[in-house]
Amino acid sequence: MSKITPWLWFDGQAEQAAEYYTSVFKNSRMGEVSRVGEGGPLPAGSVMTAQFEVEGQPFVALNGGPAHNNFTEAVSFYVDCESQEEVDELWEKLTADGGRPSQCGWLQDKFGVSWQIVPSEFVTLMNDPDPFRAARVMRAMLKMTKLDLAVLRAAAEG
Repeated sequence: MSKITPWLWFDGQAEQAAEYYTSVFKNSRMGEVSRVGEGGPLPAGSVMTAQFEVEGQPFVALNGGPAHNNFTEAVSFYVDCESQEEVDELWEKLTADGGRPSQCGWLQDKFGVSWQIVPSEFVTLMNDPDPFRAARVMRAMLKMTKLDLAVLRAAAEG
């Protein structure tokens, strides 16, 4: 296990969530699924945790019950995308089946987990040494839901 591993708290959907995330991201895999034994906090045989990896980042999905399974945008996962095609593909997959788009490249998937789907070039455009170019990119981005690299490039050019 990695030195730091995010744990995501679910109310009975840990294994489904892990399988979902490994289906969305190409470079991912399922890990160990642990089940509750007799006398545990959940029915014997039910999933307690599901380990999975996305783009080299380990995660653990925990069936912790309803007490703390409310995700908010206060914690999100930033996805650095190589192209507009990757942005479009991940956006489509993560907003499908109950996911919700938000603003400025953010969305919540069907489990309520927040993601930032961002083309790598956006950071370059925002760090332009010309503050006017960077400001135009920022203004364009603030009007967007899903980030559109062509529009951001055009904004940089003025």
